[in-house]
Amino acid sequence: MNALPQIGWIGTGVMGQSMVRRLLQAGYKVTVTTRSPEKAKELLQQGATWADTPADLLAESDVVISMVGFPRDVEEVYFGSNGVLSNVKPDNPLAIIIDMTTSAPSLAEKLADAADKLGIGSLDAPVSGGDIGARDGTLSIMVGGAEQVFEEALPLLQCMGKTIKRQGGPGCGQHTKMVNQILIASNMIGVAEGLLYAEQAGMDIMSVIESVGSGAAGSWSINNLGPRMAKDDFAPGFFVEHFIKDMGIALAEAEKMNLALPGLAQARQLYIALRAQGHAESGTQAILLALRTLNSAAKE
Repeated sequence: MNALPQIGWIGTGVMGQSMVRRLLQAGYKVTVTTRSPEKAKELLQQGATWADTPADLLAESDVVISMVGFPRDVEEVYFGSNGVLSNVKPDNPLAIIIDMTTSAPSLAEKLADAADKLGIGSLDAPVSGGDIGARDGTLSIMVGGAEQVFEEALPLLQCMGKTIKRQGGPGCGQHTKMVNQILIASNMIGVAEGLLYAEQAGMDIMSVIESVGSGAAGSWSINNLGPRMAKDDFAPGFFVEHFIKDMGIALAEAEKMNLALPGLAQARQLYIALRAQGHAESGTQAILLALRTLNSAAKE
């Protein structure tokens, strides 16, 4: 593969746009496709080129990277009639596929197996850090796949992330992301409850965050999402509906291991309630609204 491989990118959502932008700024040629061409408009103005379908990326791409919403979307972009792996031909330059969607470990293994049969390397590389990390190139990227493929892809991953670690073979990146989501789920409840307490006590919430965020209670969530909660800013850095999906994957994997995760199960129920309130496409910090509603109902 050339020093600067050509990139095909599938999915330009909240995080994907910033990640593509960083690749463009690093000098990579990027061809993008997404369900809504309007979402790619700014990237096209910044130098990306457009492809109508994932299959159309193949002629121009040494590496195809996907970051879509759900496992069913991953299945479609790789195995559908216009999917990447369904349309690989002997003369295609494709060397590596990298799925950065948070998805099921079993699907990552399926992708790796299918790619290997075509002589293509495969990595599952979900990320953590939200819209801020994507914008600043400071994402944590959790990688599963062969070490040689990882080393080959590392320079372009370094354009998007700060902490990049191969955790093992296919599926191990996704398993690591499940750990990440389990940790965040209960922590988000704690952040929202703590700030709701401060709100009801009549405190200056930003001042409270400054005090607790630098102590033992400090976390990425309180320091980055806490200020958004304080301002009732629920714009998405990561969608509620995607977080519900992730927690569902983690609970399903835990069940396979005969592992009980009651904190995760409770957090998922609260987020499902938040979705029912019409906040599927709000940011995960909107959990504050679900707890406000719960407390308002209790006072009636």
